[in-house]
Amino acid sequence: MNELKQYFFNFYKYKDLLKLLVAKDIKIKYKRSILGIVWSVLNPLLTMLIVTLVFQQLFKFNIESFAAYVISGQVLFSFFSDSTSLAMGSIYSSGQIIKKVYVPKYIFPLSKVLYSLVNLLFSLCAVLIVCFITGVSLKYTFVFSFLSIFYVFVFSVGVGLILCSVVVFFRDVEHIYGVIITAWMYATPIIYPMDIMPDKYMPLLLGNPMFYFLTHFRESLLYGHIPPLTLNLQCASYAFVTLLIGLYLFKQRQDKFILYI
Repeated sequence: MNELKQYFFNFYKYKDLLKLLVAKDIKIKYKRSILGIVWSVLNPLLTMLIVTLVFQQLFKFNIESFAAYVISGQVLFSFFSDSTSLAMGSIYSSGQIIKKVYVPKYIFPLSKVLYSLVNLLFSLCAVLIVCFITGVSLKYTFVFSFLSIFYVFVFSVGVGLILCSVVVFFRDVEHIYGVIITAWMYATPIIYPMDIMPDKYMPLLLGNPMFYFLTHFRESLLYGHIPPLTLNLQCASYAFVTLLIGLYLFKQRQDKFILYI
């Protein structure tokens, strides 16, 4: 219990540093960019337009509001992919700071996930634009989509902690994860409906945490349903178990980071 209190105390103590790291990443991303933050809205819109034109015509997917279906899955998975990839390299890229002053090391992967969360919130504007254009009527259940985002955020922090705990010692993990995240994307129903998945691959789909997060997100945002309790429990289980594993692994290895960065 005392250790948990110390974590919260450190988090509060270094909250300004966390804000500074997130703000720095945002400034770096949009530095010398003419479109600036607008690009966070345009990028998912343009990607969705290309995917919709190609896949809806080529494969004739029978999905109502296909464009909204695509962009809703696209922005959520992109957040997970970007945040975990950035968090993975956050420790060794901050080596100069870690060597000179004491800072709780979990601040660095957490700042990358928070930075990606800011980008996701901007990208939600693109999702709302597509929903409006395609005639998806937003209901009060829309508020539950933020719970979906919270689940993915917690899950991403956990995965990010696991990755940065390993990649400091084995840099090849960075390249391997690039392959894994690509395979993970295709194993997630972002651009295709679940019912086209062959039965022999269903265990792969049902064991995919992002499948549950996307289903939760789409149920509340696109279909106007309150996500059922079982779905919430599945999402929460994946999110918080992964976070606990990440915290444990990170704590076990963090004292050795300085020897390898």
